[in-house]
Amino acid sequence: MTLLDDDRLFPLEAQSRDIARALYAQIRDMPILSPHGHTDPRWFAEDQAFPDPAQLFVTPDHYVFRMLCSQGVALADLGVPRVDGGPVQTDGRRIWRLFAENYHLLRGTPSRLWLDHAFQDVFGLDRRLTAETADHCYDHIADCLARPEFRPRALFERFNIEAIATTEAATDDLRWHRMIRDSGWQGRVITAYRPDGVIDPEMPGFAENVALMGEQTGCDTATWAGYLEAHRARRAFFIKHGATSSDHGHATARTEDLPQDRAEALFLKALRGDCTADEADAFRGHMLTEMARMSLDDGLVMQIHPGSRRNHSDEILATFGRDKGFDIPGRTDYVTALRPLLNAVGMDPRLTVILFTLDETAYARELAPLAGVWPCLRLGPAWWFHDSPEGMRRFREMTTETAGFYNTVGFNDDTRAFCSIPARHDVARRVDCSWLATLVATGRLAEDEAPEVARDLTYGLAKRAYKL
Repeated sequence: MTLLDDDRLFPLEAQSRDIARALYAQIRDMPILSPHGHTDPRWFAEDQAFPDPAQLFVTPDHYVFRMLCSQGVALADLGVPRVDGGPVQTDGRRIWRLFAENYHLLRGTPSRLWLDHAFQDVFGLDRRLTAETADHCYDHIADCLARPEFRPRALFERFNIEAIATTEAATDDLRWHRMIRDSGWQGRVITAYRPDGVIDPEMPGFAENVALMGEQTGCDTATWAGYLEAHRARRAFFIKHGATSSDHGHATARTEDLPQDRAEALFLKALRGDCTADEADAFRGHMLTEMARMSLDDGLVMQIHPGSRRNHSDEILATFGRDKGFDIPGRTDYVTALRPLLNAVGMDPRLTVILFTLDETAYARELAPLAGVWPCLRLGPAWWFHDSPEGMRRFREMTTETAGFYNTVGFNDDTRAFCSIPARHDVARRVDCSWLATLVATGRLAEDEAPEVARDLTYGLAKRAYKL
């Protein structure tokens, strides 16, 4: 049996479906650009076999284990590591069986599409994962993982990935990127500058991280001038290792353009741990504007993705740490929040700021009108909870009329789950072709223009926006 319908996600109406099929046939095999993601560069540096199916598909993927958690499956039973090193399940087969018993919980979700795509197209499975087929599927995938053609570099090439960006903290030594570069392998794996740990006073270890950045750069990060200079030095270090973008994940989209003496005073309070919540938010906001100014000089594309209320469960945070599925979207303001940064530097053609959101109510009301007029702004694709067929279509429906296609940046997969990358891009390509087919069938886009737009949405926009 096949796990996937060849016409999945295409329109039901015959004329539109035929147009979508034709468009998709022209772009389905184009190279993958993955300019914003969280795969581990160590995979490509060491090129070791993935340990087992559970460690590949279940334990590291919060899209998967958060759904099982919602139905009472314990994270420890899925092998998710505890912060205190306490006991969790380590038997990959037992984890996989538990996963298989609960696989039905993913019906109707994008995770199910991604997983079935990987099972069928990457590993050649022809049986649906169930409790009864669990051992067969486990053994088949485990056998594949033992072969050279399923190691990270071979899969990278098989997936037709032209470039992939990982995301590292500002204080990362980038050792794995150096190992990739020095190995002679031609796969393009670049980094992205993620300075949250040295910008957010509310992050654990903020003062220690700032001090470490000073040690790495030789700058006196106990002073405001030295702190800014250290950022410039670290950004240059990341650019040397291939970075074309910075990445900023703040709770809000707030920006500030404070007088330098006020910013310095907030910085010194942050180092002492004396900031109020509002002062910490103001400092984060001012630093977004400082990062934008630095981008004018060094060319890094700036990504801002606010709106995640992180670590909603105190118990899960204490036991398993951050990024364990308990990050929840919240309402986000952009019009007022971004105005200080935009008025400071937003008309400068050297700057590109890519905006993401978890608040879909902002698409038509705020984000599309902003991107439809400010030269520096581009809209990132439907992200995280909205990285789904319906979410992608809603994005196109609510932003295209005001921002057009060319103030967006195509698709990026934003994932740690390596084998889901071709699946995610395939979903995006099918949804975009379906949307274009609808525009053609309803007389809103000329049929001879649609293939060019499809190619841009698949490849061209990301390549240009991220300077790849």
